Amino acid sequence: MDTLAYLHLAENYETSVNSEQENLADSDLCYPELNWLPEKRGALMLFISCAFGISSFGWTNPAQALKKGEKNPQVASLQQKLQAAGYFKQAVTGYFGSVTEAAVIKFQKANGLKADGVVGSQTLTALESASGTSTPPLIPTKPSVTKTTPKKSPTPSSSVVLQRGDLSYEVMSIQRKLEVAGYFDQPITGDFNAATEAAVIKFQKAHGLVGNGIVDNRTLTAMELGKTQQAAAPSQSTTPAVVNPPVSSSKLRSPHTSLLRRGDVSAEVKFIQQQLQTSGYLEQSITGSFDTATEIAVLKFQKAHGLIADGIVGPKTLAIIKSKSIKSASPTSQPANQNSVVPDKSKQLKNSTQKPTKPSPKANAIKFASNPTQATKENSLVPNQPPQLENPNQEKILVASVSEYDFTQPLENSAQKDNIQKTAPSHSRKMTLKKTIAGKISPKSVVHSGNGLFFAQNMMYNHTITVYNREHKLVKVIPDKVDLSKFGYAKFKGNYQGAPVEASFSQDGKYAWISNYQMYGAGFNNPGSDKCNPSQKTDKSFLYRINTDSLEIDHVVQVGSVPKFVATANDEGLVLVSNWCSWDLSVVDTAKNKEIKKIPLGPYPRGIAIDAATNQAYVAVMGSYDIAKVDLTNFSVKWLKNIGNAPRHLNIDPTGNYLYASLNGEGKIAKIQLPQGKLVDKISTGNAPRSMVLSDDGQRLYVVNYGDNTISKIRTNDMKVVQKITVGANPIGITYDPQTREVWVACYSGNIMVFQD
Repeated sequence: MDTLAYLHLAENYETSVNSEQENLADSDLCYPELNWLPEKRGALMLFISCAFGISSFGWTNPAQALKKGEKNPQVASLQQKLQAAGYFKQAVTGYFGSVTEAAVIKFQKANGLKADGVVGSQTLTALESASGTSTPPLIPTKPSVTKTTPKKSPTPSSSVVLQRGDLSYEVMSIQRKLEVAGYFDQPITGDFNAATEAAVIKFQKAHGLVGNGIVDNRTLTAMELGKTQQAAAPSQSTTPAVVNPPVSSSKLRSPHTSLLRRGDVSAEVKFIQQQLQTSGYLEQSITGSFDTATEIAVLKFQKAHGLIADGIVGPKTLAIIKSKSIKSASPTSQPANQNSVVPDKSKQLKNSTQKPTKPSPKANAIKFASNPTQATKENSLVPNQPPQLENPNQEKILVASVSEYDFTQPLENSAQKDNIQKTAPSHSRKMTLKKTIAGKISPKSVVHSGNGLFFAQNMMYNHTITVYNREHKLVKVIPDKVDLSKFGYAKFKGNYQGAPVEASFSQDGKYAWISNYQMYGAGFNNPGSDKCNPSQKTDKSFLYRINTDSLEIDHVVQVGSVPKFVATANDEGLVLVSNWCSWDLSVVDTAKNKEIKKIPLGPYPRGIAIDAATNQAYVAVMGSYDIAKVDLTNFSVKWLKNIGNAPRHLNIDPTGNYLYASLNGEGKIAKIQLPQGKLVDKISTGNAPRSMVLSDDGQRLYVVNYGDNTISKIRTNDMKVVQKITVGANPIGITYDPQTREVWVACYSGNIMVFQD
């Protein structure tokens, strides 16, 4: 199995799985359950007793010093204290990992202690006194001084925001800003390392700021101006004329920072949404949750106001949002019929340097509607075929959106052409190759986090997970090595390797859950394969949890044999894993970090799709014609029967009205109406369709065709293939980024291809 040749054998076998296999009754199947709790009951009681003893008598003995690698209630208590003091932003896990160590070191530095990352009695005493306050003591810094104001005293704007040792999305934002300004040419990792610190110092010196390498509000505001000096430019002796906005730290997500980003939930986010909605940048409802729609609205706002567009609300962005000089978003035509298709405001032409003339809308409408093919040949604005219109009103809206621009005038740049191209219906645009990513990879899947990171799972052929950002740069290579004993699995001593297959992310993008086909190391002697059954009692495998801030494995959970697909429930309380060889579904409780249920499903469960509105999970069972419907409130199972031969991968549309399934045994894609489970349509997209992904609006379905090395783009309203593109050998995984409208395709043969749609 450790050779690439096995890849093709395994994939060909998945194609051969069909309904002729006997569907065994549940009573005939062997479903081994985890049985370690009874064996560990005595140890568990002792563990609980010790925990209570520690909490009762305090924790001051230097011999009980905590350090990296430990996992116990003392660590959980430590993390809570660090949280209260403002140094630890993660969930309390009880595991002393790299993030906890970095927080301890930061605290020790701030309090004049030996910064070794080890928590002894002195550190604990200082921490217990500091954790009673809402904000941590900050590292003293010299106030920002310019030649024009040599005796300026410290102000709130000089408080510490980010510094060396931090690891977060805010750091990624800083690195992007420095990259745009020409001061940083390293990978965007979110790790405030030596290179980042050096770039900050260089930026500060060039802008007349104190070159201490610490990003305070003054430095951050200078970065956000969007008019920063390039690195090659000579440094100036005075600071930019910047007035820092008064920001109430009590309203913000963290005592350290005045940044708001996707995943935050607060009154401040609600205020930002209200302002963005009023000025026309946000159309969604006000929720107080910094979601994808809010991030996109912030990006549009930042671009319109000449700021660096990173989707994160910093002091400068917030100051303009609060000001009375907000530029309104470009108006769009609003139809009388609210059921009609309305062009997205974000897709309207914006060009501050060139304003096309606007002759009579009526004249343009007549010209475009009467001869769309001619318009295509002359201006390369729309595809060769006129768009498919679903109702009479849609034609009027489409013409109205195009009639704002004078097509008789030549277009002077390709960007303007691209912007006008986007006014056409999304399904009629043509996908184009933007980037091919190569390297030491053999991706079985590629999955977007929702926050701009892309995880590629390279199975046992490279034993890695490779992480990329939206600039298509490699952020980190995460080895699949793990010491299972450090996570409570005492019988597995030393390092083990996994074989990453699929990934799923929590809704805020903070955690990635990775399934491993099998484990390698002592104690794993009966691995599963692509042709197996529960009676063989093949080895159980593990699910990894990766923190997307630290990009390290911080938890593992034992599940069934040969886990393949993994899906996170929208309430983030459960993670579901389909186990190929044990023929069941593992239900993992994320709060407990353990498997709490095994649900028998029959031969070869694979794809999973979750309907958040009804709290139902749909699971494709490849050894049948059926799809299981699992109620996540009581774990009862019903069935969508006779959908097609060997359903493999599932997608559910945003409305919850339709389910899409790739049928491995038929080479087709099925569209199923919910909740009835009625088969609406079946279409052929290519040879051996495998994984699929829907666009965020549900209007487009992208499918990889493993057998003929292509991907197909499907218009979902009528299930028509509108484009088919040749890609690298053996395309197997696919994901979609709604912010950039990019489609990432994982080719098992060794590359990832990124397409712009």
